[in-house]
Amino acid sequence: MVKEHQQLLLSDFDYDLPKELIAQTPLLKRDESKLLVLNRKEQTITDKKFYDIIDYFQKGDVLVRNNSKVIPARLYGYKEETKAHIELLLLKQLENDIWECLIKGAKKVNNGTKLIFDEQLLQGEVINKLNDGLCHIKFIYQGIFNEILDKLGTMPLPPYIKEKLKDQNRYQTVYAKVDGSAAAPTAGLHFTNELLDKLKEKGVEILDVTLHVGLGTFRPVEEENVLDHQMHEEFYIIDKETANRLSLAKKEHRRIISVGTTSLRTLETVYQKYHDFKEDCGYTNIFIYPGIDIESIDGLITNFHLPKSTLVMLVSAFATKDFIFKAYKHAIENKYRFFSFGDAMLIL
Repeated sequence: MVKEHQQLLLSDFDYDLPKELIAQTPLLKRDESKLLVLNRKEQTITDKKFYDIIDYFQKGDVLVRNNSKVIPARLYGYKEETKAHIELLLLKQLENDIWECLIKGAKKVNNGTKLIFDEQLLQGEVINKLNDGLCHIKFIYQGIFNEILDKLGTMPLPPYIKEKLKDQNRYQTVYAKVDGSAAAPTAGLHFTNELLDKLKEKGVEILDVTLHVGLGTFRPVEEENVLDHQMHEEFYIIDKETANRLSLAKKEHRRIISVGTTSLRTLETVYQKYHDFKEDCGYTNIFIYPGIDIESIDGLITNFHLPKSTLVMLVSAFATKDFIFKAYKHAIENKYRFFSFGDAMLIL
């Protein structure tokens, strides 16, 4: 639900982050990252470890996580005609062999440009050149596309991560199941199977939704008036059983806690559509910023987000901008690690 809000300026969501606080590698143990606990009602900020999160859950709570799996979506190749190198990021599958892609140096390709990724295994053709480096590409290959991607593709780590990732599985959640994301739903990276088992033993219901993380993650906000920003669409699914369980939890006034902004965007999309949880799938371009009431959840687990990003706006909508920026200041002063491989927040 939208409240009256003033013009929102991009500069209001900026903050200074020392470079050394951008986490370059995951911690040895997933659940040993720091956890900053925010209580919205009492306006308190508490320093914990992620494995302490279990103390904040009670029997009957519902934990909703995004089970999307990152595909090795970054491909390197060359243009057949000129042999010039190109770098490609697969964003979403449009139909069978046609994908929407982000091309580095897209000015150098046109409709009809042939691309070679491996002479035997994989080639492509630009069939629709769009703006901002986006293209639709038809892939030509023999065999199973996902198996070819496993051979030729690499994990699409964000540009602020400069270190090589030794274990590719560390950019997947332990519960990742459905192939399709171009980036990890990073709040879930802190969970271990043991921690999830402990939550279940405590009587917490764990439910999965799917949202394939796409271009929204990579695309910065450029308009100074935030409300002029256009979100990119991402594909989501909530199945019937999950919707029914969420609907029941809502009716019984049990807490729904979202793992990450991607799960939240899925839940809020469906809840705004039906004023309830129902089986649903489709594309969402929901944009949540201060002034919008979030009605689908009672708590959020999330990482620390980039300055001026739509995600820092989303958490500011959930916990107020002043409280979030106070928490970020505390996190910087206490040397928390930021972004994808960084530490976490629990907002209740």
